[in-house]
Amino acid sequence: MKKWTSLVSLCTLFLGVYSYAQDNIETNISSAKTHFPKSEKSIIERTASFESHSTLMSVLKVTNLDKVLGYNGEFTVFAPSNLAFEKLSQITIDKLYDPKNKKALKSILSYHIIAGKLSASNILTAMCRGNGVAKFTTIQGEKITATMNGIDIVLTDKSGNNAVIVTADSNQSNGVIHEIDTVFIPAILF
Repeated sequence: MKKWTSLVSLCTLFLGVYSYAQDNIETNISSAKTHFPKSEKSIIERTASFESHSTLMSVLKVTNLDKVLGYNGEFTVFAPSNLAFEKLSQITIDKLYDPKNKKALKSILSYHIIAGKLSASNILTAMCRGNGVAKFTTIQGEKITATMNGIDIVLTDKSGNNAVIVTADSNQSNGVIHEIDTVFIPAILF
């Protein structure tokens, strides 16, 4: 019962803070008569400009997913940083970069992309509605589950691998990027 009460309290607190922030933003925008422009860069252009995502960018190019993320449609990308790729064993890295495993690599990267724009507040709202759990379908067709651990949003793949969103809501012209600390490798695909 205590866990449920804590979850309800967290959701109530989040919605209250969110409502208050939205009211203040709207008031400030109206009074200043300004607006915040949407980023002119696509997800792929922004990823290319982040030094901490050079490994991700190179594997996106190898799998041609860079072309998908250059489209006008909206996407959410859970982008593993270079540090996340460095957590992988050398054997796994060698397998990922083996040209005969290009299909498996594309499948792994597709596990990090969702069609549609999901801000951190959208994810939190979905978790509140789902009693602390929200599931999202990736473009690969598999589910990623979002939960909270303290103040962190934790994503879990079907194999039980966890990644924490370390930087949220990098809004781009065609969606949003959330940096995560782990690469999802949901199953042995090699």
